[in-house]
Amino acid sequence: MKAEILATGDEIRSGALVDTNSAHISQRFEEAGISIVRHSCVGDDPDILVSILKEISSRTDVCIVTGGLGPTSDDITAQSAAKAAGVKLVLNDEALSSVEEFFKTRKRLFSESNKKQALLPESAECLNNPVGTAPGFFLKIGRCRFFFLPGVPYEMRKMLSDIVLPRIEDLQGNVRTFCPKRTISTFGLTEAAVNEKLIGFSDIFKELKLGLRAKFPVIQIKLYGNGEDESYLNELLEKASTWISQKIGKRIVSISGSSMESVVGDLLCRKKATLAVAESCTGGLISHLLTNVPGSSDYFLFSGVTYSNEAKIRVLGISSSTLNRYGAVHEETAKEMAKGAQRISGATYGLSTTGIAGPDGGAENKPVGTVCIGLATPDTVLANRFHFSFFNRLMNKKIFAMTALDLLRKELLRT
Repeated sequence: MKAEILATGDEIRSGALVDTNSAHISQRFEEAGISIVRHSCVGDDPDILVSILKEISSRTDVCIVTGGLGPTSDDITAQSAAKAAGVKLVLNDEALSSVEEFFKTRKRLFSESNKKQALLPESAECLNNPVGTAPGFFLKIGRCRFFFLPGVPYEMRKMLSDIVLPRIEDLQGNVRTFCPKRTISTFGLTEAAVNEKLIGFSDIFKELKLGLRAKFPVIQIKLYGNGEDESYLNELLEKASTWISQKIGKRIVSISGSSMESVVGDLLCRKKATLAVAESCTGGLISHLLTNVPGSSDYFLFSGVTYSNEAKIRVLGISSSTLNRYGAVHEETAKEMAKGAQRISGATYGLSTTGIAGPDGGAENKPVGTVCIGLATPDTVLANRFHFSFFNRLMNKKIFAMTALDLLRKELLRT
């Protein structure tokens, strides 16, 4: 079964609104074993809308259309669908009752403009909207079964889940296609380098599709299966994940798509260890990432954004002689910052960053993109210097933070 999505509305076409509806529909259809073969978007132009509905009707089995079912003059989906199907636009009694009931139960005034929402193509089946004023409708045009849904996300999601997906399952009958997928997160390699390491994958795993996604600074490896034997596909994904793990090695953060901060949190929990962070150049980004993970209060104890030298001395207890001798951006400073955070909080581990995010402030021996990362463990204090060639401040902060977490991850895996 082939399926498409058509998003309508000038606000979507122009980029004034982000089309989250199509992403959600695609995900739900994949879970149901149906691949979306095409996404389309058109504005509030009736001629263009009629034209694309006719195109879709001749090439696909199912199409979900979102938007344009409201009471205003630019809501033209129903009349365009009627024209594409070659039928009249008529007042649908079920749709009218649905709209009137919505206003009645909420004690709101029903106006003539809302009556427009009950005008549907003559051969359409009304799809009741339990959480909004605009009913949806089902209409077959050519070979395609169209489901027209509201553009309001929570209304669309409710109707998709309760009405559309059960109907799609009925259309599939006993022949069910499964589309399992796997996301493997990596850090420390470029997209091109990951791709080179995976040469030969398609020859070995012919029934799987491989894709790469750069989600800076992480590279995600995407694996997609498609077939009628779900257990076989899942087994194949396991074998493929093992093969990839052997090729990528320690650069793999998670074979289940978990974030770096989630993986670090899990490792800390397993070891019953705690963490404190002292940040300068990352400005609290590491702490922000860690505390975005539910349950982080079990292991995250302290965060200090000690941006100035004075704060480093007063809060973390760094020696003024260390700053005078080496400066703020140095391995020795990073060590004392990590040790200070560990000492203040009583945490098992202390992690620190001090560097130059740019775009200004660099020097010949410490150019923009330089970061020193300190790690205080129960046994010792370590520090490393890195240099990244980004001149974008936010990109540098992101990769500094991720590199610090990656150092901690590797330490936790080693011990």
